[in-house]
Amino acid sequence: MNKIALVFLLMTINACAQKTYMGEMDKLGKLPSKLKEVSGMEITPDGKIWVIEDSGNKDKIYRVDKDGDLKESLKIDHAKNQDWEDLTIDIAGNLYIGDFGNNANKRKDLVIYKIPKEEMDKKEPNADKIEFKYPQQKDFPPQKDSLYFDTEGFFHLNDYLYIFTKNRTRPYSGKTLIYRVPDKEGEYEAEFLGSLFLCADQDHCSVTSADISPDGKTIALLSYGFMFLLTDFSAPDFTESSLKIVDLNTNTQIESVCFVDNKTLLIADEENKHGGRKLYEYRF
Repeated sequence: MNKIALVFLLMTINACAQKTYMGEMDKLGKLPSKLKEVSGMEITPDGKIWVIEDSGNKDKIYRVDKDGDLKESLKIDHAKNQDWEDLTIDIAGNLYIGDFGNNANKRKDLVIYKIPKEEMDKKEPNADKIEFKYPQQKDFPPQKDSLYFDTEGFFHLNDYLYIFTKNRTRPYSGKTLIYRVPDKEGEYEAEFLGSLFLCADQDHCSVTSADISPDGKTIALLSYGFMFLLTDFSAPDFTESSLKIVDLNTNTQIESVCFVDNKTLLIADEENKHGGRKLYEYRF
C-alpha cells in the first residue's frame, strides 16, 4: 500500500469512529440585502451584535439586532478590508477583526485589527495593528499538500488571540493548525500550538469561524454545514480535546459563530444559491 493510500485509510478509520450528532438551528431573522457576505460576528457583554463582511466589501463593522435589522455602522480608521474573516472580543470589551483571509495562501501581510473599547463610541474608531506571520509557511503559495494558511476563525483568551487555520490541502488532510499571538499591537511570529484533526470530508471540515464560551470550557469551530464542539482541554493545548461533531442540517454557507452564553450560539450565513443571509440561534 502506498503512503497516500495509507493516509486516506487512516483518515477514513478515524472519521468513521467519530459519531456525528444532528442539530437544528432556530431562525431569528434575515439580514439586510447590503450584508450578503457576513464573515464574522461577535456579541458584546451589553448584547450588541457586531458583524463584518469579507474581501471586496467596506472597511466597516455593522451592528444588527436579533431580527437581523441593521442598527448602525462604523468605518474603522487605519484598517483596510483586504479579507476580513472573523470577529472576537476580550473581557475588557476590546474588539478584534481578523484580516487573515488567504484563499491562495499567498499573503505576507496578515493582520488583526484591535479596536479599543473607548474607540467604539466614535464615528470612525481607530484600530491598532497586530501583524503576524506563520513560521511553518516558507513558500507563498506552498505546495498543494501544504495549503494550511488560509484563516477564518479565532478567539481571545487570557491575553492571547488563538487562531485556527482553514485547510485547503490536496489531498485533504482534515487538520486545522492552531496558533496564538499576543493581543497587543506589534509584529509577531505566531506561536505554533499543534494541529487538530476534525474530519476527512473537505466539504464539511474546514474552519470558517471560531469562538470560546464565556466560562472558557467550550470551543465552537464552525465549518460548512458542521460544527465542532471542543471540551476537556487545558489552554493553550487544544490538541487532546474531546470533540463533538454536530451536523447543522444546512447547505447554506455558514461563516460566523459566537457565544451568547455558555450553551447558546449565534450563527450567520452568507447568501448563495441555496438561500442564506440569515441569523440563527443554536442551543446545546
